[in-house]
Order: sequence, then structure tokens, then C-alpha cells
Amino acid sequence: MAKTNKTASTKVITGEVLFSYAHVFEPASINGSEPKYSVSILIDKKDKKTLERIKAAIEAAKQAGLSKFGGKIPANLKLPVRDGDTEREDDEVYAGKYFINANAKTKPGILDKGGNPIIDTTEFYSGCYGHASITFYAFNTSGNKGIACGLNNIMKTRDGEALGGKSRAEDDFADLIDEDFGGDDIFG
Repeated sequence: MAKTNKTASTKVITGEVLFSYAHVFEPASINGSEPKYSVSILIDKKDKKTLERIKAAIEAAKQAGLSKFGGKIPANLKLPVRDGDTEREDDEVYAGKYFINANAKTKPGILDKGGNPIIDTTEFYSGCYGHASITFYAFNTSGNKGIACGLNNIMKTRDGEALGGKSRAEDDFADLIDEDFGGDDIFG
């Protein structure tokens, strides 16, 4: 099936990004809202290619959404790209990055860098790196007008330091794991 210009121009495949607040295996409710799959995408400010593609996709979404805005783009339009240095200045993870919160009602596809589906929920987490397929679209809800970001799919490229303070069991017990354990049946 051929892509339409509208879809192609508002869709972006990011360069490598850092994922935070990952709710990609089960939908979550944020502040009592409808449960959705979501992730915060942190983009290094040095990644000019990704930032240029996002800027172009947002502009395309503005044009595609003119009818939702009454034929004119509002001056106070809410945009999805936020500056981590100003909005999260107390969080070093966000330093030197822009971030976008992307969500979807349907579960995103999640692949490893070999193209294999990730089904183990411990393999994709807040703090890992990868690429995101996202689509920008216009909204006009209860007087709020803006551009939102839809989450399509994710590809994990590498591990990173888990965010949120919880450690992995494998790390906690690394010095205690008995590599020889598991094969001997002492009752057999």
C-alpha cells in the first residue's frame, strides 16, 4: 500500500534516542486519564537530523490540521517538543536534550536491533536507547489547540542505565549467582 503525502510528511523515524517513562507493554493512566501506551523520547540537542525531521513533521501537522484550527494556525498553539534544560532542570538525565511525550491507544511494536519482537517486559525499560516511529497530528479539545505526538513503533538499539531507581535482579545478585546450579537433581 502506498503512503500518502500527509502520512509520510507527519511521520518521523528518530535517530537514536533515550527512552523514559516507558509504558509500552501495558497501557497506563496518567493523572486519571484514559489508559494509553506511552513513552517520553529524549533527543540529544546535537542530533540535528532528527530535530529537523521533527520540525518539518510538526509544520506538516499544522497544515494538515488547519480545519481543526478554524483555517488559521493559532499564535498560542501547544507544541510537543519541550526543552529538558528548562522544564526538567533538576534532572540530569534531561540535560542537553529535548523531549517529546508520545502515546497511543494501541500497543506499539517493539523490536530489537536485529528486527526481532521484544516480548520480555524486562528487555525494554526507561533508560534504554533506540529509535522511535512517531506521527504528529493536530488537536482541538475543549479550547486547547496544538500538535500531539502519536507513538507507532519502537526499536531498541542498546541498554542504558535504568531510570527510576529500581535495580535489576541480575545486578543485585551478580556476585551470588552459582553458574553451576540448575542441572543436578539431588533427589533423583
